[in-house]
Amino acid sequence: MALPWGTVFLMAWIPPAPALLNILVIPEPPAQGDNVTLLVRGLPGELLAYNWYRGTNLNQAHLILSYIISTADETPGPAYTGREAVRPDGSLNLRDVVPEDSGSYILQTLNKQFQTDIAYGHLLVHEILSPPLLLANGTELVERRDTIHLLCSTPSTGDVRWFFNGEALPIGSRLGLTPDNRILVRHNVRREEAGAYQCEISNPVSVSRSDPVNLTVYYGPDRVTIIQESASQTGCTVKVELDASLTLWCVTRSCPDPEYIWSFNGRTHESTTSFVNITGMTKDKEGTYTCIAKNPITELTGSASVLVKMLVATSAMTIVPVPSKPTEGKDVILSVQGYPKDLLVYAWYRGTASEPNRLLSQLPSGNWIAGPAHTGREMGFANCSLLIQKLNLTDTGRYTLKTVTLQGKTETLDVQLQVSKQELPEVGNWVSPI
Repeated sequence: MALPWGTVFLMAWIPPAPALLNILVIPEPPAQGDNVTLLVRGLPGELLAYNWYRGTNLNQAHLILSYIISTADETPGPAYTGREAVRPDGSLNLRDVVPEDSGSYILQTLNKQFQTDIAYGHLLVHEILSPPLLLANGTELVERRDTIHLLCSTPSTGDVRWFFNGEALPIGSRLGLTPDNRILVRHNVRREEAGAYQCEISNPVSVSRSDPVNLTVYYGPDRVTIIQESASQTGCTVKVELDASLTLWCVTRSCPDPEYIWSFNGRTHESTTSFVNITGMTKDKEGTYTCIAKNPITELTGSASVLVKMLVATSAMTIVPVPSKPTEGKDVILSVQGYPKDLLVYAWYRGTASEPNRLLSQLPSGNWIAGPAHTGREMGFANCSLLIQKLNLTDTGRYTLKTVTLQGKTETLDVQLQVSKQELPEVGNWVSPI
C-alpha cells in the first residue's frame, strides 16, 4: 500500500557494543624456558597507550611496562625483569619464563578521550621436573613383622604415581597413601611385596621418575619336608635295601637360605648342608633322621623327620640239585625254591651271568628260548628250575640263575654242580678153559 505524502520517518542510531578485551596465553600450557605471549584480543581503535601490570590490582609497584603507541616508546616499571616487551598490538612477550612468572596479569588501555579499560589474564608456567628422591625407612624387612614407609621427596608440585617392578602400582586394600600420594605405607609386609619401588611426579609438560629402591623381604623357613632318592617310602618310613645308598634332602622355602642341622636318633649328625648321604645301608644305620632349618634373620625354625629302615627280603631263593649226587649219564634238576612271585623273566647261565654263557631264558609268555651255550640237553620250567639231561663229566661246574621282577628288581644266585663218574659193576676172576 502506498504511503501518503508527508509521512515522516523517525530513526534511532544505536552505537555498536564495545568489543570485550580478553587475553590468551600462547603457547598453552607454557613450560619453563618457553617464550610466551599474552595475546590481546578485542582491542578498540584510537588508543594512546598500554600499561601492563603483574598482580591482581593496578598498583604502581606492580607496573611492568608502559607503551606509547604513537612513538613505540617503552618505559619500564618496578616489576620489569628485562625479559618483557610490549608489541604494537598491545600483547606482552615474556622470554625464558620461569615458574615464578606464574600469576595474574592486567592490561590497562588509554584511549584519546583519556578513558581507560582493563583486561585480566592468568599465566601458569609449568616446571621442567627433576627426578624425585625416594626414601625408605629400610630396605631389608621381615615378613609379617615390619612396615614399609616410602617417601617421594621433591620440592616440585605435581601429581605423584607409584611403580612396582616397572609397573604402575594398583590401588589395593593394602596400599596406604597420604592424601598427596607422597608417602606409601604397607603394614606387616609380605614376601610378594619385595622388589623395586619407584615414584613419579608429573605436570602437563613434564614427567620424571625416581631411581628404584629395592626392598628385600626375609621369610621362612616354612613347610620343611624331607624327600629321598633310591628308596621306597611308606608314610613317614623310608625303606632301603641292604648295601644300597640313600640321599635325604631337606626342602623348604626361605629367604635367605636357612642353616641346616641334622640329627640321627637324637644325636647331632655331621652334615650341615641341605642333604645327608647314607652309603652302604646296614642295620646300624636304621633310625630317625631329623632336619632342622633355621633362618638366621627371621630367627624362625622348622623341622621334619623320617624313619629309615633296612628292607628285609620277604623270601630267600635257593637252588638244590635233585638228585643231590648226580652221576654221569643220568638227569639232574636244579630245583629253585622261593623264586619271586612277581617274576617277569629269568635266565640260566653256564658259569657267570654273561651272554655267551646263557643256556636259556624264559619269557613273560612262559616259553623259553635257547641261548648261545645251550647243548640241546637243557630245559626250563615255570618255577625257574633247570633240567639237564644225560649228564657227562664236563657238565661239572658253576650254574647261575638271574631273575627280574615286574618292578625291575634283579636277583642273581648260583650253584655248584658236581657230576660223578658212573661206576661199572665188579667182574670176578675167571680162567679160560683149555
